[in-house]
Amino acid sequence: MNRAEGYAPGRTLPLRVEIVRQFKRRRTMVMFGLLLALPWILVIAFQFGPQQPSGQQPGLRISDLATASGLNFAAFALSVSASFLLVVAVALFCGDTVASEANWSSLRYLLAAPVPRDRLLRQKLIVALGFSAAAVIALPLMALLAGTVAFGWDDIQVPGTGEVIPALDVLPRFGIVIGYALVSQLVVAALAFLISTVTDSPLGAVGGAVGLWIVCTILQAVEALGTLREFLPTFWNTAWLDALAPTIDWGGMAKGASISVTYAALLLAFTFRRFRRKDVVS
Repeated sequence: MNRAEGYAPGRTLPLRVEIVRQFKRRRTMVMFGLLLALPWILVIAFQFGPQQPSGQQPGLRISDLATASGLNFAAFALSVSASFLLVVAVALFCGDTVASEANWSSLRYLLAAPVPRDRLLRQKLIVALGFSAAAVIALPLMALLAGTVAFGWDDIQVPGTGEVIPALDVLPRFGIVIGYALVSQLVVAALAFLISTVTDSPLGAVGGAVGLWIVCTILQAVEALGTLREFLPTFWNTAWLDALAPTIDWGGMAKGASISVTYAALLLAFTFRRFRRKDVVS
């Protein structure tokens, strides 16, 4: 088969074009606006909430220690957002990317350009993962800034034990926390991306990924499943708390990361294999 003169498959759909297209979309602006505003909303909620009576010892839950320091507040903000808000953000960026092209009836024209199918998926996946990573990183960093402004820069108190760890010792560990949060969201990203290639409804792709994540969260609470729960991608979602302990426990994070990466790899492999054979008619 002869190629048109000047046609190079590797130069179709450049990353910079896809980045600009996705960045200019309203849902990108709205989601990042929400993620960056949430820490300040939480600060206001703590400021206007009932104050701890003088002389009364605070509890040792992560919410009780949220106002102890900027680092404590950042850990609290991540804990309340990782199980839903960040899931929605990642599902939005990864689930909307291909389905929206099908919804606009532009997907078949992209493939007719012609953009090789594997390259189209790869370029869109890279950009979607990039925006997802930016979302997961932006929230805890903004929470750290908001918490430091509101509650000061101080040593962190460990939830559950109340032990105090110097702030400068914990700061590098906070990078581990964010890194683990990124890895744990890979399953959501891969699942949303898979659904995005089988439907022309962006909301269906996003909602499907979030819905399945919620189902896993519900199953996680069924103790009758025993050790089978450990194979659910949501089971190790809070393992990052082990990075804030006086002595880091890598066991839970290692298991959680391996399960997340395995599921994500299998889902993405199936996505590419199926999309190569799919009839694109929408």
